[in-house]
Amino acid sequence: MNPHYTYFLILAISITGPLALSFDKKVAFWKQYRYLFPAMLLPAVFYILWDAWFTAHGVWWFNENYIIGFTLAGLPIEEILFFFVVPYCCVFIYECIRCYFPKIKNHPAADFILKSLAILSLTLGLFYEDRAYSFFSFFFFAVFVMLFYSLKRYFLSFHVSAFLISWAITLIPFLIVNGFLTALPVVLYNDAENLGKRIYSIPIEDSIYGMLLIFLNIILFEKLREKK
Repeated sequence: MNPHYTYFLILAISITGPLALSFDKKVAFWKQYRYLFPAMLLPAVFYILWDAWFTAHGVWWFNENYIIGFTLAGLPIEEILFFFVVPYCCVFIYECIRCYFPKIKNHPAADFILKSLAILSLTLGLFYEDRAYSFFSFFFFAVFVMLFYSLKRYFLSFHVSAFLISWAITLIPFLIVNGFLTALPVVLYNDAENLGKRIYSIPIEDSIYGMLLIFLNIILFEKLREKK
């Protein structure tokens, strides 16, 4: 196999299962595409700009041995696709939780957990403000969660419990996919811009970076769907 297709193949393998199961009769995820695809756009633009800035400033960069070579906004095309493939898979898991376990309630404990994560993230972000990846990942997560709770009356359809459960489930494939990306490595990190703490080869910031990406996608997905 040509190693230049490595990143693309990782993405293709990642989406194969969720895409095939999107036509399951109970979940029928394909029927939600009219809400899902528009919901992906704003988070994708935000993350692409963030990613491009980090790449330009050496916070991370990409191994040319594992990418096709076509770039957009200074990023490999595979990295652009990442911000659509990963949300698709994760929103699919969220929707499966909602469909197969409809009795799950929006328990106050879920709000407590999410708020606690936001407070912890804000604290870590401010404490490590000199490390770009740490600061922006923790800070943005805290800000968006606090904005959500400040404006919660406009986002009542967002199911916090289902989100946290789906994120916990998502962590397994997340660690596998990011493990490949960081171990080969497809993506290389400047450890001066992160905490230097890793889960195997994955910077711990990746977990909160990914959690925010899915949080934004699901919030917008539910907001668009409630207007149907």
